[in-house]
Amino acid sequence: MTSISQQTRKFPHLRQDFTASLVVFLVALPLCVGVAVASGVPAELGLVTGIVGGLVTGMLPGSSLQVSGPAAGLTVLVFGAVEEYGLPALGVIVLAAGLLQLGMGALRLGRWFRAISLSVVEGMLAGIGLVLIAGQLYAAAGLEAPSSGLDKILGLPGAVVDALGSTEALTSLAVGAGTIAVMVLWKRLPKRAQAVPGALAAVVLATLFTLAFGLSVATVEVNGLLDSVQPPGSEAFGGLADVGMLGTILAFTLIASAESLFSAAAVDRLHNGPRTEYDKELMAQGAGNTVCGLLGALPMTAVIVRSSANVGAGARTKASRVLHGVWLLLFAALLPSALALIPLPALAGILLHAGWKLIPFRGIVSLWRAHRGEAVILVVTAVSIVAVNMFEGVLIGLALSVVKTAWEASHLRLEVVDKGAGPVQAYLSGNATFLRLPRILESLEALPQDRPVELDLSGLHHLDHACRTALENWAERHSASGTDPVKVTEPARTAV
Repeated sequence: MTSISQQTRKFPHLRQDFTASLVVFLVALPLCVGVAVASGVPAELGLVTGIVGGLVTGMLPGSSLQVSGPAAGLTVLVFGAVEEYGLPALGVIVLAAGLLQLGMGALRLGRWFRAISLSVVEGMLAGIGLVLIAGQLYAAAGLEAPSSGLDKILGLPGAVVDALGSTEALTSLAVGAGTIAVMVLWKRLPKRAQAVPGALAAVVLATLFTLAFGLSVATVEVNGLLDSVQPPGSEAFGGLADVGMLGTILAFTLIASAESLFSAAAVDRLHNGPRTEYDKELMAQGAGNTVCGLLGALPMTAVIVRSSANVGAGARTKASRVLHGVWLLLFAALLPSALALIPLPALAGILLHAGWKLIPFRGIVSLWRAHRGEAVILVVTAVSIVAVNMFEGVLIGLALSVVKTAWEASHLRLEVVDKGAGPVQAYLSGNATFLRLPRILESLEALPQDRPVELDLSGLHHLDHACRTALENWAERHSASGTDPVKVTEPARTAV
């Protein structure tokens, strides 16, 4: 009894954390396998990343209740990287991304990810969701999906025709649709039944259904945990000389970091415990990705689905996420053959459901009503990711966000006072930037050419070089018409 009481004092929340770890394990298991299969890598590599997320990242400081593992948000990027550079290069890409995250955390750059426009992040997730949905519709039917996001969407009508003409494809689609239906309806069951996560229940029921009726659908290919773990060889590092691979590494780093730290901010709103230390959390993610890279596994991010399940199950400390990694390890070591029974269309159904939740349908409508500019950025980012690729789509979104911010910061007012005699007085106030040049010059050039002008710039808070040069040129042109030189009152303090 004394020993038990001592353990209780040492780990006062062990019971809550133990229970929460089981819930997170049951949520993470089908997602780890599904993300791996959708990424075009062995299913075991998804489990490896989940294990590292629990045992490595879970032990480190940063966010105490956030859970890390393979994320649906990186599926599209991983699939493209594996297709272009091969599976051995994936380890190099993830390793390099992890080291970059460690460096950024050490330089205390983690907090700056909070400055990224939320519309860009939501647009990124929406674009990923669209590509993920399109790709998994092919997987649900047992068909091969085109490589690019745009081709996936454009090829859907042809895929529907092919599926309607194939009994096997229709059977596979029925299993996928049934999986989604179970996940949606599971939330309507009594709370006691919902103790089992809907995704796990859907996969188990789909597996039992296909076995009971002997349905001819593809199942997960099992290679064995040790056979699937292949650290990158020296030849794989030669790809670092490829500019395209360097861009992929940068994309992995930025997207994984942004998703993890935005997830941390969301998790902080779910509990009253210690707040996230963003630089330490970025380093924790970097350490996890470094280990995943060395093992040749999938990249990791913090995952809001698992994290919210962890908080909702009553977790109090990081022990819950560490234990969930232990349960994943035990499953991978003791029951790997169970993976071979899981139908692939069931996993496609889980990812279709996950992709749908990545698209903020209600958020877009409310954003359009309140902030149309932000809504445009969100939609353009999502469409760019589908039409071009992940990295360039995010860059387009960031560029639009910067331009929008600069435009809104360029508040400028021009007041013209013309008393009918004497000089025309023009007062400029606010921020004069190149973005407002067309409006400024159009108004000044409309002033009478045969009258002297007094241009008062003392109300300006900011006057950039482009505007100053343009105003000087206009003053010279106006003075050249034979009138008195334009009299200019300089700002009290000019920022160039």
